[in-house]
Amino acid sequence: MSSTVRIWIGFTAMCLGMSLAVLDIQIVASSFTTIQHYFHVTSDQLSWIQTGYLMAEVIAIPLTGWLTRAVSLRWMFAAATLGFTIASLGCALCNTLEPFIAVRVVQGFCGGMLIPGVFTSVFSLMPERHRVPATALAGTLAVIAPTIGPAIGGYLTEHYTWHWIFLINLVPGVIVAGVVARFVRLGEANFSEFRRIDYRAIGLAAVFLATLELVLKEAPKHDWTGLLVYGAIGICAVTGTGAIWRSLYSPYPFVDLSRFRERTFTLGCVLSFVLGLGLYGSVYLLAIFLGLIRDHSPLEIGKIMIVSGAAQLLTAPVAAWLETRTNPRLLTAFGYSLFAAGLLANGFESVTTDFDGLFWPQVLRGTSVMLCILPATRLALDTLVPGAVADGSALFNLMRNLGGAIGIALVDTILVQRTPIHATALGNRLQAGDADAARIVGLPTQFFHGHDMGPVDDMMRAIAEPLVRKAALVQSFNEAWLVIGALFTLSLLVLPWMRRIPQSPMGPASDKEDLN
Repeated sequence: MSSTVRIWIGFTAMCLGMSLAVLDIQIVASSFTTIQHYFHVTSDQLSWIQTGYLMAEVIAIPLTGWLTRAVSLRWMFAAATLGFTIASLGCALCNTLEPFIAVRVVQGFCGGMLIPGVFTSVFSLMPERHRVPATALAGTLAVIAPTIGPAIGGYLTEHYTWHWIFLINLVPGVIVAGVVARFVRLGEANFSEFRRIDYRAIGLAAVFLATLELVLKEAPKHDWTGLLVYGAIGICAVTGTGAIWRSLYSPYPFVDLSRFRERTFTLGCVLSFVLGLGLYGSVYLLAIFLGLIRDHSPLEIGKIMIVSGAAQLLTAPVAAWLETRTNPRLLTAFGYSLFAAGLLANGFESVTTDFDGLFWPQVLRGTSVMLCILPATRLALDTLVPGAVADGSALFNLMRNLGGAIGIALVDTILVQRTPIHATALGNRLQAGDADAARIVGLPTQFFHGHDMGPVDDMMRAIAEPLVRKAALVQSFNEAWLVIGALFTLSLLVLPWMRRIPQSPMGPASDKEDLN
């Protein structure tokens, strides 16, 4: 077997492993409410399934380069794939939420190494003449996986059980680990690297992220007061400060924060953070809306959510073509504006909103994803010196995942805190005879004439209260969509402050395209 064939077999297996990790972020989306009912937990507790995975990826991404040097690309990727596979089995075997989240964290940590590992191998494993088709293969699988994820998850959950959204990883995971171990030959292990990494910084960062998420999710429920809240804030502040200090002054930092001295790169990371907030927050919002408000089955949820992924898949080649021919700041502005429009358009839902009302907002968001990622990445990384690009890329990507985790926490906070307020307001309006409130809730408007309704009998109360709760929850959903959309819109303000970079040689430069 020629070395070229061996390289391509190994690289293809790595791409498949990466697609499993990407798929696993989205495949659970259509099954959120099913898993919630299985574990008998609230929706804000359920969100730890995604935030735990994303937080673990935040830790894993900057460690990928160090682990590659320590044990070689071959064994790092094979071990991470095997760990991901074993954790998938563990998820399927859990009967309570707490161990499920713990195993999900392990799965996210291992999965977080697979994505940067693939794109590192494009340059370190592939001969130069094969890099373009290799990048195309990796990029295609990275886009297809989230496109089909919700539909696959819905099908498996509806026709089998939700456990199969994790069990489906077992056979391909074992095969990928074996093929990578057999066919990838690149670099030698350097175990001295294990003595150089700053383990204290890793531990501090892990505790910081966990307590940050705890504060964001729990403190609003306690009005930001109480021993639990103060203790969590204190631990978060101390560990966060410690992690930052060690990362700045350690000779071998866990993550090189000195890259933030470059203004354009820092602002690019802000854009990446906001994109993660929108990407993961919108998937979470749409999935639980369809489950809690519309009472759709997992398969029905997957079929509706595939619209966004299909739009992303169809427009990805156009976005790649535009990225080489358009001023990156203009293209970023267009992409973020389009995504913001898709978020804001969802902010006017009602209890009857379904596929038709969700179609065009999904198209807007799906169309804009690559228009956000590609030019923003070039804006952020092209200002760095060549030796800093690898660390910069890790920081840029982990900021997207961090934004996603915090975005989901923000969504939970809005849903938990605002729903009772909306329910009380709607109840008062109904009591006052407000016909508009009756229409919002879904009650017959002919009985509401703008004056006090008087005492409400038990039968009427039993009919009205569930409708009021659901309508109040929809109003909270709308607020969450609008808040994320507003943050996306505000993020456009950083673009004029980002340094202008040269036009790609594949397209003509034009001063007229500059944002200034």
